[in-house]
Amino acid sequence: MILEGFSYLLGDDVNTDLIISGRYKFSISDIKELSKHILEDVDSQFYSRIKPGKSILIGGKNFGMGSSREQAPLVIKEAGVVCVVARSFARIFYRNSINIGLPLIEAETVNIKEQDELSIDLEKGILRNISQDYEVKILPLPSVMVKLLLDGGLVKHFKKYGKIKI
Repeated sequence: MILEGFSYLLGDDVNTDLIISGRYKFSISDIKELSKHILEDVDSQFYSRIKPGKSILIGGKNFGMGSSREQAPLVIKEAGVVCVVARSFARIFYRNSINIGLPLIEAETVNIKEQDELSIDLEKGILRNISQDYEVKILPLPSVMVKLLLDGGLVKHFKKYGKIKI
């Protein structure tokens, strides 16, 4: 599975309330509408700047810290973000993301610049920065994780097979 897109830099300790503000928790239930507010407390124009299907969020350490609300990975995916690359992820955010089929990639991100073109081979474990012409190794995802992502996440995988099927 190869993921491609352009980088959007965020930094360390991006919490779920920055990804999607808690003020919308009860006022907007439609995920398409909610996704229009992605990262608006960081950049009020963020949603309009991303390119659906060609955008990769870049974080530092501890991406997705904070609450266990599943809306955070859901709005990232619904906004058309291909994946999130960070040095590390909060455990509950990681689990929620896999459940809904949002790929998370652990890699060194310090040399990635805003709008770098990236290509990520999940099975070979390579992140290629096309803009800067370098590669970094990432921890390859186990085949079961790739299968879950291809199926659209754990929930869709269970609906399809009724069990974990590799």
